[in-house]
Amino acid sequence: MKKYLLSLMAMLFLATAAQAQSTYAKQLAKQRKKEYKTAMKQLKKENWKPLQVGRSVEVLLLEYYSKLEQLGENGYGITGEGHVGIKSSGEAVTYNNAAQKYAQQCGSTVKGRIVRDIATNENNVQQDFSHFYSAYETMVEKEIKGEMKAAFTVYKELKGNGYDFQTYFIIDEDAATSARIRAFENAARESEAAQRYAERVSKFVRDGFKENE
Repeated sequence: MKKYLLSLMAMLFLATAAQAQSTYAKQLAKQRKKEYKTAMKQLKKENWKPLQVGRSVEVLLLEYYSKLEQLGENGYGITGEGHVGIKSSGEAVTYNNAAQKYAQQCGSTVKGRIVRDIATNENNVQQDFSHFYSAYETMVEKEIKGEMKAAFTVYKELKGNGYDFQTYFIIDEDAATSARIRAFENAARESEAAQRYAERVSKFVRDGFKENE
């Protein structure tokens, strides 16, 4: 009887977890559909053109969100922007911008967790971590570049003033987590505070943006 009850409890737990995951997946799909409509409206209104010859912005954007949908919770989308004088340099600029933007988001998230969960109970923790934050962002920017997959690029020519570029990137969260951990390990070598609270801070790093969702 005891084994039966334990088995039943396990089944109920799995069913509840599956239901929660399904609910989240539906919410995520709904949110991405809304994002697609907003992005498409903006791209059309501002007359962005696809860099890929023979492709339409509508289809490229739809394919982008379809890929994110296939990845589910593991899919993270980010855009890189840039203004260039020479058209051929546009993609490289957006690549660096997206990596920097992602790193800043990661740094801001980890700093927020440290301030909320550690610094409120410890004296001088913020000061101790001050050098770690910038080092962590620098390392994330370096590590994440190898995990960013460009989906498509759009541009628009500015009269007598070069080009504006946007590239849409997809990041797999599993790969991104590994990149953030590598960044943390490298940054922590120069931070006594990060070493002292290594277990807690590494959890914040692994959590990524979950606390913001």
